[in-house]
Amino acid sequence: MNKTSFDVLTSLSTIRDYVRWGASQFTRAKVSFGHGTSSALDEALALVLHTLHQPYNLAESYFQSTLTPDERQEVIAMIERRINERVPAAYLTQEAIFAGLPFFVDQRVLVPRSPIAELIEQRFAPWVNEDNVERILDLCTGSACIAIACAYAFPDALVDGVDLSPDALAVAEQNVAKHDMADFVTLYQSDLFNDLPTSKYDVIVSNPPYVSVDEWEKLPTEFHAEPEMGFKGGASGLDLVVRILADADEYLAEQGILIIEVGSSAETLQNMFPDVPFYWLSFERGGDGVFLLTAEQVREFQPIFEEALV
Repeated sequence: MNKTSFDVLTSLSTIRDYVRWGASQFTRAKVSFGHGTSSALDEALALVLHTLHQPYNLAESYFQSTLTPDERQEVIAMIERRINERVPAAYLTQEAIFAGLPFFVDQRVLVPRSPIAELIEQRFAPWVNEDNVERILDLCTGSACIAIACAYAFPDALVDGVDLSPDALAVAEQNVAKHDMADFVTLYQSDLFNDLPTSKYDVIVSNPPYVSVDEWEKLPTEFHAEPEMGFKGGASGLDLVVRILADADEYLAEQGILIIEVGSSAETLQNMFPDVPFYWLSFERGGDGVFLLTAEQVREFQPIFEEALV
């Protein structure tokens, strides 16, 4: 044990103490966030509670609880790992919370953090009548967090999750089993729609790779710990997004909706298709760069989308 760790062990005692200390350490070390937490304090809280085997929504009255010597050492070790390894906290805990649900994650998938969670919790209202939603498609499913959250939100619907990466699908399969969703969520290995059986979906939702190569190269170290395949969307960042737009009409039900997250590439997309009335969704919990189009709009502008593929 080094002197710093010994000093911490002897001067800090409660959960609150270690959360505060961890946040200070992260700030001093200039740790980067953005994988489900947005601040040093939130990150420290998540790691301390996980290390102590406590729920993420632990009642505040417990924060004055005194840690045992072994617990203190474990918390210190976890905080130091986060600083030294520079990987997202979710990879250390192998768990991420999405739409209020726990998901297994490791370095084979991006850490779930999309604002689309808020839309799922609202059952995509007012854009669809939840009683009429029978089939949902999640393109680029990764850990299957969106697909599984949709299955919870629409218990009478069937959900398909698609990903090209066999590694990501292996994680997705673990999460389908974890949530006992095998009867409701079906996974496909496919390059977007290419190997997907033709079907009509009431909702197609996607959080595809949308980061330009230049932007990806400038991201902090923590982001480079995630699979590169989950980020890069070509020179513009929109290669996969344009492909989805061009092919979605064939898979959308007559009254269906298409929802895609494009994040920082939103302005690029709008400039690429200035005549398309993308509806940019807003979120109470933060986040942007997510648009919605109706099936009618996708059909109307399909020739323009197809032309952009050439």
